[in-house]
Amino acid sequence: MDKSTQSLTSPPGGLLTNKLLVNGYFRSLSMAIVLCPGIHNPQLTQSFWQAIQNTATQNLKGTEVHTVKDAQSWAFSAIHVLQYLNQTVLSSEPLTLICFSAGVVGGMGAAWAWQQQGGIVRAFIALDGWGVPLAGSFPIYRLSHDAFTHWTSQPLGMGQHPFYADPGVGHLELWRSPDQAWGWWDRDGQKIRANAAQVICTILDNVEGCLNQLATPNPKP
Repeated sequence: MDKSTQSLTSPPGGLLTNKLLVNGYFRSLSMAIVLCPGIHNPQLTQSFWQAIQNTATQNLKGTEVHTVKDAQSWAFSAIHVLQYLNQTVLSSEPLTLICFSAGVVGGMGAAWAWQQQGGIVRAFIALDGWGVPLAGSFPIYRLSHDAFTHWTSQPLGMGQHPFYADPGVGHLELWRSPDQAWGWWDRDGQKIRANAAQVICTILDNVEGCLNQLATPNPKP
């Protein structure tokens, strides 16, 4: 591995597993996380958040987490996502949206509308939003399940520090098991070996404080 590449490691798992409340709340005064799933079995979203919790340290405790309801029918609808936010989240709460597949469409439109209402979007994390333009006055991050999706998404906006799995994983696998999706993360021109869960937690760390340290070696590519 040359000077242009680095490797992320992850802390021991098992943290916060008794606090998983998809469709529930982790009370916080400073940030709310909104999950915008795609059109798939809701169990995949629970598995996704469990993987994020297993990667994160105790700093994630206290963060409020919401999952957009009826995503299987309304994932593409920004109006539906915005209505859910207006009914569920305090207008004064800064939001971090984590969106997958069709949920990227509804989530992006809702993020724009939330800002227009005077709300704050701390970050927008898009997983496999292939074909969806990503643009906004808030920080945006794109994660892709393989190199093809990554490179063909460039004309539509890569956001900050994009990630892609290499070797590639299945589309649904990226959401169900982000801790198993190893690949390359571009951070200011440096290629860092990491998995998608580590990338997401590091982004959350920059936003609010999700990881304090990274501690175990990752498998070789």
